Amino acid sequence: MPVPNKTIYVSDGDLPLFERAQRLAGGNLSSAIAKALKRWVDANEGLEGGFEDITVRVGLGAGRKVRFVGVLVGEWLDSSTRRTAAYHVYRGRSGKFVVHIERGAEWWSIDAEGRPAGWRGWVGVGDVRYGSAPKESTLEVVDSLEQLRDKVPAELYEMVERATRQPTVEELDI
Repeated sequence: MPVPNKTIYVSDGDLPLFERAQRLAGGNLSSAIAKALKRWVDANEGLEGGFEDITVRVGLGAGRKVRFVGVLVGEWLDSSTRRTAAYHVYRGRSGKFVVHIERGAEWWSIDAEGRPAGWRGWVGVGDVRYGSAPKESTLEVVDSLEQLRDKVPAELYEMVERATRQPTVEELDI
């Protein structure tokens, strides 16, 4: 089957960029251009529909970046004496939900019996052991509100459920 052929004219100033893209794409510049155009079209169509380009970090410590097009529909912060958790729920253009959870670094101290060391841990009195865990972020995509219910605190679920009943963009003919 014949493959359609399109010619793209590149200015001399942009030629190094196209050569770098071709190297990074393993020699297939057409594939790199198609991926870039798809991302550009998705982002711009999303912006027209009230969505935003979202970038979050996922993994241990600094982790890696993950990017998608969506709209924030709810946030919730949960803190404890050892660790915080910030929940962010986004709705994607396809109607799926993205749950991004950022857990802060954790630190603890315990005494010789394995109980929390309390103030002794802070001042280093007695037989005290210390531990810590780095910050960590996770991202999960779910297909429906029902699947979201068990992934987030009940109060956040109610916020998201209310937000989904509102249109992302309302066109006024005035």
